[in-house]
Amino acid sequence: MQSTSCSSEPNQRIARIAAHLNPPNTQMGESSAPARWNCRAKGGSSGFKVAILGAAGGIGQPLAMLMKMNPLVSVLHLYDVVNTHGVTADISHMDTGAVVRGFLGQQQLEDAVTGVDVVIIPAGVPRKPGMTRDDLFNINAGIVKTLCEAIAKCSPQAMVNIISNPVNSTVPIAAEVFKKAGTYDPRRVLGVTMLDVVRANTFVGEVMGLDPREVDCPVVGGHAGVTILPLLSQVKPPCSFTQKEIGYLTDRIQNGGTEVVEAKAGTGSATLSMAYAAVKFADACLRGLRGDAGVVECAYVSSQVTELPFFASKVRLGRAGVEEIYPLGPLNEYERAGLEKAKKELAESIQKGVSFVRK
Repeated sequence: MQSTSCSSEPNQRIARIAAHLNPPNTQMGESSAPARWNCRAKGGSSGFKVAILGAAGGIGQPLAMLMKMNPLVSVLHLYDVVNTHGVTADISHMDTGAVVRGFLGQQQLEDAVTGVDVVIIPAGVPRKPGMTRDDLFNINAGIVKTLCEAIAKCSPQAMVNIISNPVNSTVPIAAEVFKKAGTYDPRRVLGVTMLDVVRANTFVGEVMGLDPREVDCPVVGGHAGVTILPLLSQVKPPCSFTQKEIGYLTDRIQNGGTEVVEAKAGTGSATLSMAYAAVKFADACLRGLRGDAGVVECAYVSSQVTELPFFASKVRLGRAGVEEIYPLGPLNEYERAGLEKAKKELAESIQKGVSFVRK
């Protein structure tokens, strides 16, 4: 005769597989469902727990899809203020190891970030034609502040990857929020400038006839306009550029975002390439957390490379987050002049972010 425990196994399996889709107090109200935090779809991989805040947006959706494909991710939390359940249901059907859980609205924000290893924040409004990143400040600054308050409370040990623009100001905002909460670890708050590096590698590859995957062009400074400083003199493999090529490449890398905004003619900004770059950077963070050696990428972090409190440069990622920040290295005259311009604008953007939280 079949025991009760055996006969209930199919129901328990179904409940387990369904439960990860539904946050607390939503559609799944049955008491027979196992505790959600213990739910794992059968075959779920071991790895890291990652949360995406703003997962239903233009960057968030492709970012969520690509993170679901990452073998280092075992649990993927998707949070947004609208449409999270649809995105969660859709992405959860992908036959990869990560278990996907959806969280909708402010009341589920803390659950979304509790116990995660990495938080990626693409939340906020996108740029439209004619808008600068600073035009986004008043809306996105408040969003980032709210999200970081929840992270500071529920997952202060998490690595936080900030995509929300203007990154030059939102990273200082995040830092101030963590300082207020008494949980600030500068090694774990990172502005994602990887798209500037991705563009630089692509555009240099086009000009020089190289596969962009074989190009490594450091991009330092910040993540807006003239604060984006590609160090073309340090490109690997070594390349010799004419002055005209240097001007063309620098301008195109600095204004790559505007190029996409104008090409999309009011329908959006750089969402797909941004998602790609964000996943590339998140993967580097996860490899660092795993203990891989020699994980080096550019990021906008708390820094002493210049006199500014935040600056983007090459960093080594490890189990503690940012474990080493590399100096800029030798700059040519063109880059030194660009650095002075970048620092002037960066200083204002940093102060704007700090003042927003301290006011």
